[in-house]
Amino acid sequence: MRWFNNLGIVTISTLTVRILFPLMPVGFALIASEKGWGLLNNLHLPFWLAVLAGVLIFDFFIYLQHVVFHFMPTLWRLHMIHHCDLDFDLTTGIRFHPVEIVLSMIIKLGIVYLFGTQALSVLVFEIILNSTSMFSHSNLKLPLAFDRILRLFIVTPDMHRVHHSVIIRERNSNFGFNLSCWDRLFGTYRDQPEKGHEGMVIGLANFRAAEKLGLLRLLAMPFTSWHP
Repeated sequence: MRWFNNLGIVTISTLTVRILFPLMPVGFALIASEKGWGLLNNLHLPFWLAVLAGVLIFDFFIYLQHVVFHFMPTLWRLHMIHHCDLDFDLTTGIRFHPVEIVLSMIIKLGIVYLFGTQALSVLVFEIILNSTSMFSHSNLKLPLAFDRILRLFIVTPDMHRVHHSVIIRERNSNFGFNLSCWDRLFGTYRDQPEKGHEGMVIGLANFRAAEKLGLLRLLAMPFTSWHP
């Protein structure tokens, strides 16, 4: 049943983001470049530097978006769909409410408009984001020494798994998707869960029963009643 519900959410999310919006931010970046909109389009940087700067800008603002979706009650209702999964695996990484995906797309268009990110930056970022989201949500168990080195640069599964803890203070940490530096810079980094990964409970405390996690209930959840 859990896989059926995840498959439904993932299918709807995939249709929303990969069919309705496959080239929207890339196309908008081309328009922004032609019109001279945004900061980077007016700095006349070398192309490679503009592309790199655009990817970093996107990664930073997606980190900020994630933080906001946790602390703004209305947005948290949408993001809860991602966190009420009782397991942590590859499907968790693409389990988002369609409305959250639409809002995220609007934010990305705003980033393109304000910063004039190159179309290549947008394309590269989307490829990286989708790849690292599946990696960081996977149930891979990396050797501890390798994980410690790797998480100095990117978000590892063990690092992000803490973010899916049922304990609120752990859930409100490790917001990064790609680069791990933002959590370290802004004080949201947590090295390990209090009870260890074996003892950590995944999900939300108020959503443990199967009847609360059906596909239709998940889609309606943000619009029905308030849950902390």
